[in-house]
Amino acid sequence: MREAYIVSAARTPGCRRNKGALANTRPEDLIVTVLNAVIERAKVEKGIVEDVMVGCAFPEAEQGLNIGRIAPQIAKFPDSVCGATVNRFCASGLEAIALQAMRIMAGWCDVAIGAGLESMSIVPMGGNMPRPHPEWAMENPDVYMSMGVTAENVAKRYNITREMQDEFAYHSNMKAANAQDKKLFEEIVPTPAVSYKMKDGKYEKVIKMQDFDDGVRKETTIDGLKKLKPAFSSTGSVTAGNSSQTTDGSAAVLIMSDEAVKKYGVKPIAKVKAYTVAGCRADEMGVGPAYAVPKLLKMVGLKATDIGLYELNEAFASQAIYSAQQIGIADKKYWASDSDSRIINVNGGAIALGHPLGCTGAKLASQLMTMMRKKGAKYGVESMCIGGGMGAACLFELCE
Repeated sequence: MREAYIVSAARTPGCRRNKGALANTRPEDLIVTVLNAVIERAKVEKGIVEDVMVGCAFPEAEQGLNIGRIAPQIAKFPDSVCGATVNRFCASGLEAIALQAMRIMAGWCDVAIGAGLESMSIVPMGGNMPRPHPEWAMENPDVYMSMGVTAENVAKRYNITREMQDEFAYHSNMKAANAQDKKLFEEIVPTPAVSYKMKDGKYEKVIKMQDFDDGVRKETTIDGLKKLKPAFSSTGSVTAGNSSQTTDGSAAVLIMSDEAVKKYGVKPIAKVKAYTVAGCRADEMGVGPAYAVPKLLKMVGLKATDIGLYELNEAFASQAIYSAQQIGIADKKYWASDSDSRIINVNGGAIALGHPLGCTGAKLASQLMTMMRKKGAKYGVESMCIGGGMGAACLFELCE
């Protein structure tokens, strides 16, 4: 089987839903920004790309109508470049990357883009018109359950205390704040952010360039987190402070076969080595990585401690902590902001940086490419929990 190489990666900033810099920027424009960026960073022509696959958790309205085909057209890719949209909820962006990598490994394709997109300001969580199956919802409503409620279930069933969650959330923000100060998010591409102001009785469109994640809370303290009320249960422990932020954003990676890498003279960053998904109970969907990561490691014959960097999506602190426990990497030294041995979400996770659903799988891959290269980590693993009761995990290997 052939190798699949990631040769460039880019992401927009992650900006707060409704209140952030990208709230009025159409999702098509977000994905166009990163499609152009991965081409420019690789210094190749758009016409060599055979297919673009975009992950999106709620592919409707402005991000519907097969955004995977529409976006490359808006970005002025030639008609020969095809496109599709894929939905695996929170892992949609990672699924898009994995599918493109598998096509390249199988010899069906030589150059492709895997991407992710979500404008949570423009298309609401759950979509504009969710319609659960009435009889099935009566028999087993868990698959439709709020992800916040599933996070409470995880906390209660597996004794993940409020104190543990708040501490984890605090360190996520401190890691992200440190990374911003040191300009470590090299994968971010400055993104046109749209706003409107009234002038002469008419709304005027204003565009500024946004180049940082605007949800990072540098002023976070443990005491401040303790004061927050539970968000999903009056007697619960999951709060807005120890949950991921709902955000807008997009990300993409350009993937090539060995033949294409040589033909176009590009230097690859990493290989996509393996990908897997694993199912779990829908009412505790956040534990998906606890199943997916061990399954992935068994596939490739590696131990948890063989992995140099993890991007373990922080949908909620409760599920991230439990998943780390089950994987065998829960020791505080692996995730604390003041630890030189940290390997989990080294620059902060979704609690600080946001979780733009269908985008996050591609977003974390782009962040992983930056830090694997910077730290010289041979192996990196990305894992996501997925609404409905699943986990996904992908192994990347750094190129020499």
